[in-house]
Amino acid sequence: MSQNPNLFLSVGKQIKDEYGRGLGKVASFALTPNGKFDAVFIEQGNGRFSKFPAENLKFNGTDIMLTSKTKSEAAALCDQIPLLWRKDEALKSLVEKKKISPELYEELHNNFDGALNQLKNDAQHLTDSIDKEITRCVNEIKDLNYALVHLEIEHEIGRTNDESYQIAFTIIQDDLKRANTEKSDLELTRNKLSNILLGETPKTDEQDESKIQEAESSESVASTSNAPELPEPPVVVYVKEIGKTGI
Repeated sequence: MSQNPNLFLSVGKQIKDEYGRGLGKVASFALTPNGKFDAVFIEQGNGRFSKFPAENLKFNGTDIMLTSKTKSEAAALCDQIPLLWRKDEALKSLVEKKKISPELYEELHNNFDGALNQLKNDAQHLTDSIDKEITRCVNEIKDLNYALVHLEIEHEIGRTNDESYQIAFTIIQDDLKRANTEKSDLELTRNKLSNILLGETPKTDEQDESKIQEAESSESVASTSNAPELPEPPVVVYVKEIGKTGI
């Protein structure tokens, strides 16, 4: 995160997550006694306040974006776990070459092994959390597709005019794109963690970005092509009630 010298110029501005969702407005900032930026206070749409740490924020001038805490934690684990493996392997090589004593090897190996097991546990807990987030995205995508179908039905039978239909259609499509992008992002993060736990080398950021774009493209098509077909518009017959005097 780059330090912004004019932080308070962002007060009152909308803050978004990395998928473009509005989270609220910047209300204030928390700074340490020596003036270092520490966190931002956000007023949400419901009037509640939230505080986000500096490491999860990205500045572009006076605009602020909240980055994914899950992705940053996963990236840290994907760096730390292989590093400990390499250190432990190097330690094993040193004792085999008789450059360190077996007693020192055993002590350091136990330290590395304990730290590695803790990181693996953290990675597993994070993976479980990601699974829940993916399920949330799947349910959100399903609900949005239902909303789209109901919108099409109401427009088809003439209960929604063209202007309102276009506004609603654009909103739902934008939300579908964001939900699909987040789901693809989470799946790639989960796969990266799983590969690390299995001892595989993580893929590069360029490969991840390529897969995200491919997933977005395929899921965007799927969200349209897999949507339930609309039923034929119902035939409505209006029957005028005639009293006895009208017979």
